[in-house]
Amino acid sequence: MHGVKRLFAWMIPRFDSTQFSVSLVSLRRKDLSEDTLDTLGIDITYLRKSKFDPWTLHALLKVIDRKQIDILHLHGYGATTFGRMAAAVRRIPVILHEHANLTDTPWFQKVADRLLEPYTDLAIAVSRSTAEFLTRARLMSPEIVKVVYLGAPLDEFSRVRPAPEVAAARRALGLGADDFVIGTVTRLHDSKGNSYLLEAAAQVIAERHQARFCVIGEGPLRPALEAQARSLQLGDRVLFAGFVRDVARALSTFDLSVFPSLWEGTPLTLFETMAAGRAIVATDADGFLDVLTDGQDALIVPKRNAKALAERTIWLMDRPAERARLALAARQTSRGYDIGTFVRKMERLYTLLHEVSHATNRRGVLEADLSFLGARVLA
Repeated sequence: MHGVKRLFAWMIPRFDSTQFSVSLVSLRRKDLSEDTLDTLGIDITYLRKSKFDPWTLHALLKVIDRKQIDILHLHGYGATTFGRMAAAVRRIPVILHEHANLTDTPWFQKVADRLLEPYTDLAIAVSRSTAEFLTRARLMSPEIVKVVYLGAPLDEFSRVRPAPEVAAARRALGLGADDFVIGTVTRLHDSKGNSYLLEAAAQVIAERHQARFCVIGEGPLRPALEAQARSLQLGDRVLFAGFVRDVARALSTFDLSVFPSLWEGTPLTLFETMAAGRAIVATDADGFLDVLTDGQDALIVPKRNAKALAERTIWLMDRPAERARLALAARQTSRGYDIGTFVRKMERLYTLLHEVSHATNRRGVLEADLSFLGARVLA
């Protein structure tokens, strides 16, 4: 699973079940990546609607009434459009949660965002650049936009794995014991910059023959990227591992993690990698710079620059002590990004919205002290 679905799998089971009943509504049909959500016992309703189906609103209102929903926490264009329409009808509080930082939105989304902004209690952005996207492209009032960083399950990803377990994980992926593994967990999508990673891989492999690149993830660009790898004659030195269910186990096989992204919010894979204690080379894509500090807990290179990515990768390959220092620092940085802390923030926010939104015509939450949303550790 990628992105928001993985976030749901982490978040929902961590809510205090004596105080909160959290369920998930998908506007679309079920796909294979939701099997993990089912195995966790998460309550999911699939509306099976297309992107512009006007019956979505009716179907969503039925779910709200049946489940007696008090708060709507919305992710994605369709959800934030139909969800805010439903919230306006039923007069319930809304959180709009944005994970992207694109340059613009379609004209029809601008119309919807303009009309529905009055029915938005709070808009959460996963990074500073995402907050700018919300105000510039999604037409949110700056006063309702708050940056709230996500995180990873630190207990799951920070566990130090014994050497035999790592060796078994390597064998399962087809990685050799003598390989120096440079890995990335990614979507094979334009924004992730994986074509630049392959260009860098060709340069690294030419100079350091023990280098092996492992690309974990799926996406529409996989055939094109595999063709690029063949044209660069990378052979078996680049492994496209596809979908991997146990990301923490896969990360344990990496000697070095790379993030060649062109633009980002703050990807969940970054929080996972830091918690796992991997040395990181990342581009200067927006969301990375909110979390990482060059030379302190990562090495930062310019985006769209395969040469710089290759040079810093080789530099770290040759310096095990520096890799160890960066890995330890990354693990320490990750302590400020625990998904459990994020869930506690949402519990406080849901409670506040439930108490004040309706009585104050959605203004009460903005008059409250929301400083806890930006805290790394909650009191």
